[in-house]
Amino acid sequence: MTEPIVALLGRRDVPTDAVEQYCTHLGEALRAHDFAMELLGAPWKERGWPTTLRDLKQRAAEWRGRWVLLQYTALAWSPRGFPLQVPRLIQILRDAGALVGAVFHDAQPYSGSRAIDQLRHFVQQRTMRQILRSSDLAILTVPLEKLSWIPPTLKKATFIPVGANLPLLASSGNSNSLHDRAMLTVAVFGVTGGSEGQQEVAQITAAMRFAAEKLGDLRLLVFGRNADLVEAVLRESLRNLPVTLRVAGVLPEGDVEVLLRSSDVLLFVRGSISSRRGSAIAGIACGLPVIAFAGSETAAPITDAGVVLVPGENKTSLGEALVHVLSDREYHASLAERSRFAYQKHFSWQSIADKYASLLRARLDADRLEGGKG
Repeated sequence: MTEPIVALLGRRDVPTDAVEQYCTHLGEALRAHDFAMELLGAPWKERGWPTTLRDLKQRAAEWRGRWVLLQYTALAWSPRGFPLQVPRLIQILRDAGALVGAVFHDAQPYSGSRAIDQLRHFVQQRTMRQILRSSDLAILTVPLEKLSWIPPTLKKATFIPVGANLPLLASSGNSNSLHDRAMLTVAVFGVTGGSEGQQEVAQITAAMRFAAEKLGDLRLLVFGRNADLVEAVLRESLRNLPVTLRVAGVLPEGDVEVLLRSSDVLLFVRGSISSRRGSAIAGIACGLPVIAFAGSETAAPITDAGVVLVPGENKTSLGEALVHVLSDREYHASLAERSRFAYQKHFSWQSIADKYASLLRARLDADRLEGGKG
């Protein structure tokens, strides 16, 4: 029997919504487990919260005994990251008899040193704990032991990493080996906006400068969110180097996969790498070595992949890692193999859907058994 479930999303992110893509791929993978997922957006930004909550109450009347998976990021439920309405929304679902699962794509409250940042951190942490208490199931995209706000032994909280938002048109085992291409190629998938993006551009150019001086001609592919906004700075910074630069903005999923598969390594500089970083996992899914910074969320299974972790305080560490990966065929091959294996075991949508289906089905079966006894 096919079980209907609902993925409840907040405000849609633009120009691309990674959470919506996540739900689409998860829903497709869950079909093999006889789950039919409906994606439903809560249009609070367009219609206001009173209307949104009233409409949700009407829809929820149909969801008794069904799973509703609320997709949580702070900005999906508040324009400034104060998601105070989410507990009310969950209460409506529970009053209707729905089973509520909370998927925490934001695994930590936001940080910052300003007074407003500290207030936002407090509100988010309190709200996340309220969501945790009132939900039947919590899915965390970072290992629980890395999260200070959640008790690591809480039975209804489970860690499931995110997958790659890619169609995966080719087998991950079909990746070209190092030096099969005319020019060694470095991929950068996505750049952060604002001042953080400027720092990332400086890190990218410093790494490419170091590597080009050691290896000669290189190709750099920079694509995804905010890539087109930093093109001018990148071109100027790389102007006198033997680096061929190609820049593209947000692309269809299939085009992203093509660019990754035409590369030799993924350079990930959007903060530290973790199991909730979909752009890094996209490289792993395509069988690439990944060079990245370690941070508070960095742990297995992301470290089981072919990830080269470098210290952020060393200004030449990225470049040194690039040279090693691009110049040592056996080292590159071992990293690529680790990425392919980790993808199949941990980050494929099949593996992720297996974990979801086991959790969702166990609760449905237990409720029906209990109802049969009554």
